[in-house]
Amino acid sequence: MHPLRDALYAELHSRPFQVLPSPARISYLAVIVGPEQKRAEFEHFCSLYSSFSGTVPQEDGVCIEVDFGHFKIRRDKHLEFTSYMITHSQVDHSLGFFDQNALSCLPVDWLSTIPGTVLAAFHVAVEDARTVPEPDLTLVKSHFEGMRLVGSRPQNGDAQVWTTFQLHSDGCGRFLIYNKNMSDSQLGRMVQRVVEIETYRLMALLALPMARQYNAELVIMDEQLARTTASLSDSKETLDEQAILSELIDMAAWVEATRAKTSFRFSATRAYHELVLKRLNELKEDEVSGHLTVTEFMTRRLTPAVRTCNTAGTHLESLSTRIDRVSDMMRTQVEMSIQSQNQQLLTSMDRRSKIQLAMQHTVEGLSVAAISYYSVGLLKFLIEAVYDKGVNFDKSLVIGLSVPLVVGSVWLATRKIHKRFLLLAKAKEEK
Repeated sequence: MHPLRDALYAELHSRPFQVLPSPARISYLAVIVGPEQKRAEFEHFCSLYSSFSGTVPQEDGVCIEVDFGHFKIRRDKHLEFTSYMITHSQVDHSLGFFDQNALSCLPVDWLSTIPGTVLAAFHVAVEDARTVPEPDLTLVKSHFEGMRLVGSRPQNGDAQVWTTFQLHSDGCGRFLIYNKNMSDSQLGRMVQRVVEIETYRLMALLALPMARQYNAELVIMDEQLARTTASLSDSKETLDEQAILSELIDMAAWVEATRAKTSFRFSATRAYHELVLKRLNELKEDEVSGHLTVTEFMTRRLTPAVRTCNTAGTHLESLSTRIDRVSDMMRTQVEMSIQSQNQQLLTSMDRRSKIQLAMQHTVEGLSVAAISYYSVGLLKFLIEAVYDKGVNFDKSLVIGLSVPLVVGSVWLATRKIHKRFLLLAKAKEEK
């Protein structure tokens, strides 16, 4: 057997849909938990068992669901957040839909000390339309504190959903669901889709303030890059190449730092938005006359916000590419300037080498004269010594005739040495 066989089978069943009765009162929390808080969050969840005499789980899991008798709680771990869904099925109809909620089943101290930051918090009131008739719209609106309603008939009319997608006086959102013709399993799946839509749309919107902030800064950066590019194209202006390169480096550093800060958040926004659209499609909504459906509301409000985030991410990528192109242009211009300077330097060196060669030939000529002068002097001593020994000859004539011979010999020897050095230098260059 493959060692991962059991884990692979269990993966598809790690987050089962709940079976929810109607009527019921449900409270939902989505808590953003950092990496350093995950262990503390699990230990905090385990402390809930001791309050209700339950058996503490031995290890953390993706999904933990426990029934404490008068209420059930389900904890789901996600990449960025942990969710708690508390379900209370003992409904008191003498109270309003949202006067009784499932959070009241939990200890107040436990709720107030949950590690992390609460992002989504809302109540879901589930009623059975087969036993309790639906109230008119005026009464429904009163349960949402008079706010504008968003409503639809999901699952091809087998349920009725009302919400406002706003926070109410208790600091939580609200959903009212009437079960018309769904089983407990179907109801559980539909409620799961509704809470995921609300959670994922809030997670998707986390990037919106960041996108708005950086969109304003990107406009300024665009103008700065445009001015830099224009200065490069103006041939009449003398460029301070070092200052321009320094400016481009600062801009590139800002863009890369911003991409590092926003890349994950913008990618997460796209992923959450896709999940929202998928869950909306699974709702299979029918329209309620005079009201926006959940899908219409999300399409009109959430999609433009996600597009703003996508635009900011695309703008950052575009700006990074343009800075790279301008930097390449600047580097090319600097290289051309260096090549021009090198050409001028080589021309100057060539001119100096010609002067040095001319001077060298002059020195060589003087050297021939000097060597010849001293050689004739030495030869003169030799001729006089021979003359003094009694050999009779015209001493002055011999000395005079020796001069051209000595000069020619020295010149030939100098040329030969010079030629040998040239051959050695040429051989080294060829190697």
